[in-house]
Amino acid sequence: MTDMRAIEITTPGGPEVLKPTTRPRPDPKAGQVVIKVAYAGVNRPDALQRAGNYAPPPDASDLPGLEASGEVVEVGEGVSWPRVGDQVCALLPGGGYAEYVATPAAHCLPIPKGMGLKEAACLPETYFTVWTNVFMRGGLKAGERFLVHGGSSGIGTTAIQLANAFGARVFATAGNAEKCAKCEELGAERAINYREEDFVKVLKAEGGANLILDMVGGDYIPRDVACLALEGRLVFIAFLGGPKSELNFAQVMAKRLTLTGSTLRPQSDAAKAEIAEGLRENVWPLLDTGRIAPVMDSEFPFEEAAKAHARMETSEHIGKIVLQVAG
Repeated sequence: MTDMRAIEITTPGGPEVLKPTTRPRPDPKAGQVVIKVAYAGVNRPDALQRAGNYAPPPDASDLPGLEASGEVVEVGEGVSWPRVGDQVCALLPGGGYAEYVATPAAHCLPIPKGMGLKEAACLPETYFTVWTNVFMRGGLKAGERFLVHGGSSGIGTTAIQLANAFGARVFATAGNAEKCAKCEELGAERAINYREEDFVKVLKAEGGANLILDMVGGDYIPRDVACLALEGRLVFIAFLGGPKSELNFAQVMAKRLTLTGSTLRPQSDAAKAEIAEGLRENVWPLLDTGRIAPVMDSEFPFEEAAKAHARMETSEHIGKIVLQVAG
């Protein structure tokens, strides 16, 4: 069995616990492919796992990394696409911080036309998350008012572009003027600096939000409920501000609201394959034509994964952070 370079979590803790190591190269199971990784995306769930707060599923690699791009070098039984030699980006169950990674073939997507492997590595985790929560779960429709918190994050920049492309009126919160300007450049009708303005007042003046994508939680939860319109939907995907809050549920009844949420990693392979198919059909044509594109913040050498995590946890970044795995 051949060894490969990887980045492991040596013990739960801060970015400094990420260290280079060697691991056996994975073999594909039935329905899987092995990808020689060119770039790996860096995401908040990686940091949560590193801190000991987001355990991988029982059958997944303990190495961090939930998305990558590269070349297929081996396929398992029953795989008709992709084929050996194809370049793909893929959603991973884990293990992206390595030279090689195994993942279900059904979770792979082609590299969009005109896009490099670096940009493509930024697509799977964020696009799977946004598509399933904003469109499949949240049911966003053209003409509706959509609010996304953390508009300058990888999730936020993706949500703004997709909601705009599908005809919604887009609003976003962000923490400074530069981030707000980027949100509006990407298609937000109005970006709200949450340090200076009250997003509740802004959205109420527009008639309320029909859908909110919230990764903050905490004291944002009652404020989200306050600024939702009748029949509004609130979708949670993270709780950077904490998972607990006091809420007057009479408002939920009076406005007939729907509160829901999801995490991506624990979902079944079949559910993730369904999301991938929706992306291929509805979103990849927009990427192929350049109508939408990932927003890139920074790139770090593979061995500097700790620095990439430190960058992400400053929350100063705009868009996506990647590790260059292959030279």
